[in-house]
Amino acid sequence: MSVGPWEVIIILVVVLVIFGGKKIPELARGLGQGLREFKKATHEIKEEVENATKESSDVKKED
Repeated sequence: MSVGPWEVIIILVVVLVIFGGKKIPELARGLGQGLREFKKATHEIKEEVENATKESSDVKKED
């Protein structure tokens, strides 16, 4: 099930009516900041997991 162009237009019109023209840039800015924070957190977690697995494999090699 995909979203067609008419559904996207209807959603955008509803958002415009609900939030008004002045609030949309603020919402988009907040969404962008949230996505940046999410990507940063996932990147940090991925690095921690990689470091932990590397350290555990180094410890096994020493034994």
